[in-house]
Amino acid sequence: MTLADPATHVPSQVILQKYLNANDQDLAKAKVQLTRTLEWRASNKPSDLIKKKYSSDKFAGLGYITSYSAEGAAPNSKAIFTWNIYDGVKDIQKSFGDLDAFIDWRVALMEMAIQELNLSSATEPITADNDPYKIYQVHDYKGVSFLRSPPAVRNAAKKTVEVLSMAYPETLKEKFFINVPGRLWMFAARSILTLSAIMGFMYGVMKLFVAPKTIKKFHPMSNGALLVHEFGDTAGLGGQLPKEYGGRGDELSTVGKQPLLE
Repeated sequence: MTLADPATHVPSQVILQKYLNANDQDLAKAKVQLTRTLEWRASNKPSDLIKKKYSSDKFAGLGYITSYSAEGAAPNSKAIFTWNIYDGVKDIQKSFGDLDAFIDWRVALMEMAIQELNLSSATEPITADNDPYKIYQVHDYKGVSFLRSPPAVRNAAKKTVEVLSMAYPETLKEKFFINVPGRLWMFAARSILTLSAIMGFMYGVMKLFVAPKTIKKFHPMSNGALLVHEFGDTAGLGGQLPKEYGGRGDELSTVGKQPLLE
């Protein structure tokens, strides 16, 4: 979307306000971040990454996008989810060893989610306290087999946080850590957040952990089937979730959208 005068173009107002919100209304800082984002988009062309095909051996099953409309909700109101499935990591070196390939894939997943928000059709401005254009994120640790991050994972995590925190501000609604194995709890929040950063959403891990307004968005859950209860009973949004998360919908691997694979 091409930015226009926010006084007359609501979608541009929404985007610019997100940069202000991310910087606590500091105009100078928001301008710096927006400028960096525009330069990055011009150089990396992230919208084109959606059209690119990615290696099935490296990325199949690692991430999905789903969207749902709650019962009685406005026609243009959808709940967007990104799903990060750590059991999909079959070979750490394959998935994370080629840093450029991983970042391209991760950005493609994010761009798909942003498209689902349909920002270009926004008709109402947002504020610091009222912004419906955000995404739920789920980190599923079921079957995870690695506790400590090898160099390839750490490098991918660092770069992911760097890119997404800069280019996609104020897009996180709630984040759920589910099916966390008991042995991971022994390493407390540090290990959980380190692992989550592998496919992290947009903030630096430690910054998020200590910021009160962000901490309240984090929801650790030992049983993924209980996720449905966070979104109403089976007659509401929750009932549409994939069956493995307590809903009545088809399995995530069936209904979820992934970046193109080959």
